[in-house]
Amino acid sequence: MLDEEIFGNLRKSILTYDAQLALTSSKQGVEKGIDPVKLLDAMTAAIREVGDGFGRGKLWVPDMLAAVEAMQSGLPIIEEEIKKRGVRREAFGVAVVGTVLGDIHSIGKTMVAAFLAAGGFEVHDLGVDIKAEQFVEAVKSYRPDILCLSALLTVTAPQQKTVIELLEKEHLRPPTRVLVGGGAITEEFAESIGADGYEPTAPAGAKLARRLVEER
Repeated sequence: MLDEEIFGNLRKSILTYDAQLALTSSKQGVEKGIDPVKLLDAMTAAIREVGDGFGRGKLWVPDMLAAVEAMQSGLPIIEEEIKKRGVRREAFGVAVVGTVLGDIHSIGKTMVAAFLAAGGFEVHDLGVDIKAEQFVEAVKSYRPDILCLSALLTVTAPQQKTVIELLEKEHLRPPTRVLVGGGAITEEFAESIGADGYEPTAPAGAKLARRLVEER
């Protein structure tokens, strides 16, 4: 199989939400010895197309979720090859993402992580139900430009404020900028807890993260 065909199939797998094709194409690319960073670039370029389609009103949240799921099907294979080769993808910035304590919802957080990666960020996804202290330790460890906090539930939204307050107590903010989001969050709430920004969608959140880094 030609390299161009593998790259084309990787792009197609994201745009058609075909997780199996993403998995197969990722394996083929690695087995053929193609630069894994270029394989990753092909996938992230496609996910940006999906985000742009959403921004133009041509795609919907289920489309973005399906595209992200397809991407994640092949991503571990490519990332493992990158680690094996010891190569490093030049990153635009570093981001840490996670869902706050008491909240186990992952969809929004996962989409944000995918679009941040597509935007050139080195992303560290902490997962769900993350304590404020764990976010702080991650900031100390990774020194991110951006920290993204997700909360779907009204009862867990105040945990975002807890994280921000602990970051300030530890003198970690600035330089780390904090973005908040999730079903329970509004722009007014974000401002009230001192967040650096809020966007209701994953593609918009990733673009805001880039703007904040560029402004530094």
